[in-house]
Amino acid sequence: MEERLQKILAARAGVSRRAAEKLIEDGLVTINGSAASLGDRADPDRDEILLRGAPIGAAEEKYYIMLNKPVGYVTTMSDEKGRRTVAELVSGVPARVYPVGRLDINSEGLLLMTNDGDFANRVMHPSYEKEKTYRVLVTGDAESGIKRLSEPMELDGVRLRTPRVRLIGHEGAAAAMEITIHEGRNRQVRRMCELAGLTVRRLTRVSVGSVRLGKLKKGCWRFLTQEEIDSLIG
Repeated sequence: MEERLQKILAARAGVSRRAAEKLIEDGLVTINGSAASLGDRADPDRDEILLRGAPIGAAEEKYYIMLNKPVGYVTTMSDEKGRRTVAELVSGVPARVYPVGRLDINSEGLLLMTNDGDFANRVMHPSYEKEKTYRVLVTGDAESGIKRLSEPMELDGVRLRTPRVRLIGHEGAAAAMEITIHEGRNRQVRRMCELAGLTVRRLTRVSVGSVRLGKLKKGCWRFLTQEEIDSLIG
């Protein structure tokens, strides 16, 4: 059955559709000996599709997991500085899966991982507006900080949508709150708190869309249910 070439590459070459488009534009993909173009369709079971001169593989089984990332791990599959990576925590997954978005080394909590580029794009791309909720422990004037967080803010010259902010309680001199954002800019919650005069002491992502971290232990992972997968791509 014929499909769009980008979809075939995403399924069989382990790349996102955006990356597949770039490979096609760069002239690295051929169909039956001819250079491919954006918009081309092909039948992977009938046509010869080459990427960089080599046949693309069979359709790879897709895996979708959530990891409770601990502090001290970087959200990459390898690190030139020798730091611990999330790859070490998901070595039991039957395929090589990649992080969907990031959590910085000092943050913890829900990290989605997959080998499905289309799925990753649907979760990360701003147009799909997957909310992300964080539980944040901060010091500073919490009342003033919450008021500032609820006002318009800009990061990197981009106006942010107003987050939902809820005070949960206090832990000594620190305040615990939940912050729900719509974007996913680099270190967004930490930077927003800094702008609001708050210092983040602990930051935990507890949900992405309707998928919640729940009671998954730190450093452990589990497969997403089909219901969870459907909710993230819906």
